[in-house]
Amino acid sequence: MEPIKVIGIGEDGQGSLLPLYHTWIADSDVLVGGERVLDFFPEYSGEKWIIKNGLSTLVEKMKESGKRTVVLASGDPLFYGIGSYLSKKLPVEIYPALSSVQLAFSRIQDSWQDCTFLSVHGRNIKGLVQKVDGKAKLCLLTDEENSPNAIARYLLDFGITEYEAIVAERVGGPEERIRTFILDEMAEESFDPLNLVILRKISPAPFWPLGIADEEFSHRSPDKGLITKKEIRVLSLAALKLKEDSTLWDIGTCTGSMAIEGARIARQGQVFAIEKNLPDLENCQRNMRKFRTDFTLIHGKAPEGLETFSDPDAVFIGGTSGGMEQILEIACRRLKKGGRIVLNAITIESLYDAVQNFKKNGFATQMTLAQISRSKPILHMNRFEGLNPVYIIEAYREEEGN
Repeated sequence: MEPIKVIGIGEDGQGSLLPLYHTWIADSDVLVGGERVLDFFPEYSGEKWIIKNGLSTLVEKMKESGKRTVVLASGDPLFYGIGSYLSKKLPVEIYPALSSVQLAFSRIQDSWQDCTFLSVHGRNIKGLVQKVDGKAKLCLLTDEENSPNAIARYLLDFGITEYEAIVAERVGGPEERIRTFILDEMAEESFDPLNLVILRKISPAPFWPLGIADEEFSHRSPDKGLITKKEIRVLSLAALKLKEDSTLWDIGTCTGSMAIEGARIARQGQVFAIEKNLPDLENCQRNMRKFRTDFTLIHGKAPEGLETFSDPDAVFIGGTSGGMEQILEIACRRLKKGGRIVLNAITIESLYDAVQNFKKNGFATQMTLAQISRSKPILHMNRFEGLNPVYIIEAYREEEGN
């Protein structure tokens, strides 16, 4: 099969192409691209195949046709484009154009090697806030639904105000427009669907290290005790062995402290949390906004609701409300290869039940008894006051080892 030529094209259409590319297009039998890109070639005499949904069907069609084919892609086909997908399926030659990102940064005369790139084009915006938070410079690829004004409203809902936003519309074409906003302004504007957003931090922002202080969280009495304490939280997070793209379940999330810290570690992953008590759920929602994390939170009593979660790399169980056997059976069955389940227990009976249930499901366990004491002033001196001892149970499939 003759290699398919994948050619990048700019917003100025045919004017962005080298003379050699014009020759390849004229000599081809099939021209493939999005509807907007194909409209740049009204005089083309061969077949035009429009890229819509179902790229696998299109690939099979190209394989079977045996025709000389050119694929047109906006900008650089290997930057969030079709090039990487086609290169894994077909013999291709790729010829990039200047991307809209390169052009946008040249217009604002700023470097882009130190920029974080994110795409919400055709993707769910959920989880975007923890990817943005803390970054000095970002570039977002948008679409009609996740437009600049929708992105601004979303970020403002989590208290993010420290960025200026540059919106670059139809970059490289005759209708190019570059505008700078604060997020409040961007939320009220309208934009051309062909745009990208650059965020640059211009003022300080809150920072929370691993092990956020308990008193920072909204949580209810008694004695503000219904929270996984900072020291136990850090030990449990370490046992979960989260990666940047991990999928985490938090069962019995309560204030959301574990889910929130997990989401700040697994920024490119997913977090799913469930809580049966409505007041705790409301506190968790407040904490999510304060600590700039956006994850799936449902009101329910596990195991009901777990079927809606994606398969996990890690599961944290802070409470089972009497449903331990069913919850552990589901968690063990659906845990991905190499994953970890961490359960916190405060009674010997719960410890025994957990270990027995893990064993029944073919899981080995490693246990830590955490007995934490914190200093407390007494007159002009200090003493130590002990927290409730907690059993931290780490479970993993026996054949996978620790």
